[in-house]
Amino acid sequence: MSAPVPQPGLKAASLADVTITPGFWADRLRLNREKTVPDAYRQLLAVGSIEAFGLNPDARDADGQSVFKRRDCDVGKWIEAASLSLIEHPDPELKSLLDRVVERVVSAQQPDGYLNTYFTVVEPKNRWTDEGEKQELYDAGHLTEAAVAYFRATGKRSLLEAMCRYADYIATVFGREAGQVRGYPGHPELELALVKLADATGEPRFLELARYFIDERGQQPLFFDTEAAARGDAPPRAAWNNPRQRLAHVPVRDMTAAEGHAVRAGYLYAGMADVAAATGDAGLLAACRRIWRNIVERRMYIHGGVGSDGYERFTLDYDLPNADAYAETCASIALVFFAHRLLQIEPHREVADVIERCLFNTILACASRDGDRFFYANRLACDPERIRFRALGSAGHNHPPSRQPWFGVACCPTNLSRFLPGLGQYIYSRSSGSVWVHQYINSAWGAIVEGHEIDLRQSSEYPWQGTVNIELTVNRPTSLTLCLRLPGWCEQATVRLADQDPLPATAGVEGYIRIEREWRDTTRVTLALDMPVQRIEAHPSVDGNAGRVALQRGPVLYCLEETDNGKHLHDILLPRDTPIAVCFGDSELGAGVPVLTATARRRDPAAWTGRLYSTRSSPTVTQDLRAIPYFFWNNRGEGEMLVWVRESEPLRSNHARLSARK
Repeated sequence: MSAPVPQPGLKAASLADVTITPGFWADRLRLNREKTVPDAYRQLLAVGSIEAFGLNPDARDADGQSVFKRRDCDVGKWIEAASLSLIEHPDPELKSLLDRVVERVVSAQQPDGYLNTYFTVVEPKNRWTDEGEKQELYDAGHLTEAAVAYFRATGKRSLLEAMCRYADYIATVFGREAGQVRGYPGHPELELALVKLADATGEPRFLELARYFIDERGQQPLFFDTEAAARGDAPPRAAWNNPRQRLAHVPVRDMTAAEGHAVRAGYLYAGMADVAAATGDAGLLAACRRIWRNIVERRMYIHGGVGSDGYERFTLDYDLPNADAYAETCASIALVFFAHRLLQIEPHREVADVIERCLFNTILACASRDGDRFFYANRLACDPERIRFRALGSAGHNHPPSRQPWFGVACCPTNLSRFLPGLGQYIYSRSSGSVWVHQYINSAWGAIVEGHEIDLRQSSEYPWQGTVNIELTVNRPTSLTLCLRLPGWCEQATVRLADQDPLPATAGVEGYIRIEREWRDTTRVTLALDMPVQRIEAHPSVDGNAGRVALQRGPVLYCLEETDNGKHLHDILLPRDTPIAVCFGDSELGAGVPVLTATARRRDPAAWTGRLYSTRSSPTVTQDLRAIPYFFWNNRGEGEMLVWVRESEPLRSNHARLSARK
């Protein structure tokens, strides 16, 4: 019998105890609060998602269509976004609006506890007949997370109690007793939501329900097959609805790699980590570890994106196409959820690095600089004309090459709007005798560690500059260890304590610099992280990146845009010995945002007039290269974009590729 998993060594900072202070992220949170959250509310009104909770069968949206389209989850995410925004920044007007929306949601609950607008009005006799496709439990999950956030923000229990009743009703429907459905969510999310509900209420029965859903997943006979048979349908085996896509092909403890729909996967893995930590389940944690290693070593894009094709799924090891990348924003958010939970169980720099990679790249890229247009997918190369042409009759989803004001399935805008105001919970943790700084974000944190009151504040120009100033204040002399993440991208760093001389920053086995001392009053610690421009290569088995490099500075990935470099970005060559300059001058991107410049080469298109192929080497001409932070792209009009830049000709043979895959 394997040893039980250790209880989480860290406890993440409570969101209510962290304040994001002026700087890079405070500006982004303000934009989310003032623009994205209100705009999402207006969009939900227009499509009728909020009106649906009135349960009027004749209700129509702005286009005259029925409002009942299985969108309860989006309202749940908006409630969570508004609630977390209130914790971050009190706003009486938003609170009043939030109270009204919550009242409408609660009013839709049925006497038996059921709460789903579509099946209450449109298909009342078909509850729980097609969980694989219609995903009632997924909607329940987002409403449950909303209930916990609303309770935390306001102290009001109306939605919390409604979701407790709903969870209790769900527990009568699903289970292993006679007459119950041996099923689980078609789209995982409820699992992690139930753990939050158990934590908020102190009721272990909700944790047990989460554990049941996780334990039952993938058991034989497959639930989605028996469910389809009961409807008189064939077992779902299409690319979009097969057991692997739904993460039901094997029991979760037998999973060895990240599989299926990337958003569903991230939510499931987060729930697995939650249950493993809460119950001491070593087998569940072992599966989480295996899956994590597979993601970060073989199936994650350089910008933190996951899910490689139009079916929004993990595909094969090293299958990371650039122009066809899906890398849904929701999938990166789900990956952060998974990573955050692993970080509390077993703190390690690598895990916090992945959170940072997602934060500063895919998650930031989702919204436009005005906060009202959004990416669903996050490509690493873009040619708008080709994308539109290939979208005609293509399999799977193929999203437009520019941000959109809204989507028919609006999971990404609403997910972003709820993720950002929760940023504070990812920055700090505490453990026995230690405080941990995972992310370098201007903020203040008040906590009690070992009975001692501490106040920790950090300020910097991060991510543009690598100097981070931290002030630790204690109410009385306190022996503590301050643990500072030394990012994996940083090859040289120094740390200075108070007015002492700087010392080389040496990380322990978990990748954190540990400062052990007795702290008195207020002590200033300065961490200086060297932040040169780095050329990043991909694993040899990532065929599309052979002979190419990506440019990164600190945690920020850079890209080329047509606006700065002209068309046919794939033809630009950046030789290995070419110097790359960092320019901090004012630009249309904003004051202080560094851009990268270099003198590169490009094949001369004039030499190809009247030719499609040639036996002669193509002459090259000088090319002024300009690279901008990836998350800024598509804010200056539509055009080509490229992350992986040619450095040399790809000379590898097919044999070399096959050998690398082995």
